[in-house]
Order: sequence, then structure tokens, then C-alpha cells
Amino acid sequence: MKSEPDAYGWDDLIAEGEGTWDGVKNAQASNNMKAMKKGDEVFFYHSRQGLEVVGIMEVSEEQSPDVTTDPDRWVVVKVKPVRKLSKPVPLKAMKQNPTLANLAILRQTRLSVAPVTAEEWDAILAMGAA
Repeated sequence: MKSEPDAYGWDDLIAEGEGTWDGVKNAQASNNMKAMKKGDEVFFYHSRQGLEVVGIMEVSEEQSPDVTTDPDRWVVVKVKPVRKLSKPVPLKAMKQNPTLANLAILRQTRLSVAPVTAEEWDAILAMGAA
């Protein structure tokens, strides 16, 4: 899940303790949110500034209507922080990792909520370990 850190960053999520992921107005990203289940872990990626995976969140509440946009069309999920990565994983490093060649956010750069395979998850975790 991508967010601009000056609009809503990892530190904002930490301060809140639980955040509502709203404002997603892309059908594919919205469908990805609809597929999320309570307890799923997701990466928090800082877009535009930083361009890096910074932490892991857990879906704390499954989809509900997004009242900040068109609630009949778009959804939100709630997330809680799990942990910050020991070191951020920069976009540049992800692009250089052959295991991540098909990572959705590398192929569809404008997609704000994208799936990650188990193999990709493990690769990013390894890159973010101290």
C-alpha cells in the first residue's frame, strides 16, 4: 500500500495506532483492497518522497464504504502498524532484485494498492533486515 509521507506516512500511522486507508479511486487498487482479509499483513510504501518500503501493517478491519469519495463505488480498510523495517527498502534496490522482476508496483507504477506474492514478500523482508 502506497502513500505520500507528507500526506500520510508511517509516523502518522504510528501516532494514530490504527489508520483508515481511504481515497483510493482506481478500480484495480480498490479490488485489491476488497480482497484483503482481517489479519493480512501488507507493506507500507512511501511514494513520491522516499520511494521505499518502510514498514509492515496488518489489516484490522475489512472493506467498508469510502465516505470520503463515492461510497457506492470505493472502499476503505483499516490498518494497524506491525513493525518498522530495520532498514527501508528503496525502489531502486527492488528494481535491481531479479526476484522482484514481476512485482506489481514495478510494472504498474501508478497502482497504489498492489498484490505481493509470498516469494516477493520474503525478498523484500530480507532486503529490509538489518
